[in-house]
This record gives sequence, structure tokens and C-alpha cells, in this order.
Amino acid sequence: MAAPHPETLQTAVVTGGASGLGALTVKALHRAGFRVVITDLISAPAERLAQELDLAGETAMAATLDVSKPEDFQRVLDRCVERWGSVEVLVNNAARTVVKPVLDIGLDEFNAVMATNAGGTFAGCQIFGRHFKQRGYGRLINMASLAGQNGGTATGAHYAASKGAILTLTKVFARDLAPFGVTCNAIAPGPMDTPAVRAVLTPDRLPMALAGIPVGTLGNPDFVADLVTLLAKPDSGFVTGACWDVNGGIYMR
Repeated sequence: MAAPHPETLQTAVVTGGASGLGALTVKALHRAGFRVVITDLISAPAERLAQELDLAGETAMAATLDVSKPEDFQRVLDRCVERWGSVEVLVNNAARTVVKPVLDIGLDEFNAVMATNAGGTFAGCQIFGRHFKQRGYGRLINMASLAGQNGGTATGAHYAASKGAILTLTKVFARDLAPFGVTCNAIAPGPMDTPAVRAVLTPDRLPMALAGIPVGTLGNPDFVADLVTLLAKPDSGFVTGACWDVNGGIYMR
């Protein structure tokens, strides 16, 4: 199947889309003309965001999804196809961590973080990738992290390991699906100016953190959301298997 015409309304599913960077991504995609499916573990915030974007529910929908359960991905995909006929974009954004020194992380805790972050990305790419392959078009966009590139432990070694795995999975799916009109790319943000980061970087710690960033500022999360939108568009088809670094120069290659 040929790529959809740029003016054709497309559907984008965002995991962990009810808050933080996920919510900014949902809003950016909706502004760009995509129908959006806001998925999250907790339904109420996702429902509120969907109603905020489109009270009539014609271009925004909420769905409960546990990314560690492949059957949840399939259920959301089936619901979208039933309602709108197809899905064109999946943004694997959902993630979790528990900040601990590497020597204090138990195996169960390590596996739980990996199951959500890397396992959820794998399941999403696999299940939606089958749909995209069958249609002959699709965009898979995975949220990685600077921690997965440089082995940073500020967010936990298990988090860093899971994000490193996402970078590898992105390349594997990109190679496998490229002949079928499907792209798969990753974005690796560094420290973003978000409430969560500001909670960690208290005023007394912020100057030291900024000193370690070559451009001297925290990143703008809205730019990351706009970058997702760029990669979601039909004319991004010549970009696949790439990792887009948004880190203020902390990691250069």
C-alpha cells in the first residue's frame, strides 16, 4: 500500500501519554492534524486529556494500557482499527524506574523496569509493526535516553540498561521493516526542563548540573514533542534506524 496522502487524517497511539513528555507529544501530534490515542496505566488522566483536546471524541481517544502486557497493545490496536480503520503511528513513550545505586537493585526490580521500558517497546513495535507491515506503511518512534548511551546512573542502572536495549531494538525493527514502508526511529533526550527534573535538581544542585551541559541550559521538552511529530509524518520515510540526540552537547558522536 502506498503511503497515505499528507492531507489524510492519520492515527497516532502514544503510550504513557497522559502526563509529562507523553502529554506534550499527544498535544503536538493533535495540533499537527493527527487523531491521537492517549494510553496510560490510569484511565482518568488520559480521559481528561482526550476531552480537553476534543470533547466530541472524533480526533482524541483514551485507553488503558499496561505496556508490560502484549495483549493490551493488541486490544488497543484492535479498538483503533474498529473505530478509525487503521493506525499509522506508534510512540513508545511509557517508562518507569526506581532510583537506587546499582549494588542495591534487586533482580526482581531490575526485571520489572526492563519489562516496562524495553519489553514494552519490543511488544509495541512487534504488534503494531505487524499491522504496519500488512498495510505497507507505518511510523514507530521509541523514546530512549541519554542514560542508555553513556551509562548514566542518575535514574538507575536498570533504567539505563533498558534504554540501551531500546536503541538496539530500534535498529532491528528498522532493518526488518524498511522494505515494507515502515520506519523505526529513537529519540534520546538528556536533562529536560520538566517538573520531574526540577524536583531532583533543586536550586542548590541546578548550577552544578548546568555546568555539565555544554549549552548551559536544560532542554525544552516541547522540542522533543515536535521532533516526534516530524518523524511521524509521511515525508520522513527516508529516515529510519536513527537515534536523535537531544542533550545539549553532553554526548556527541
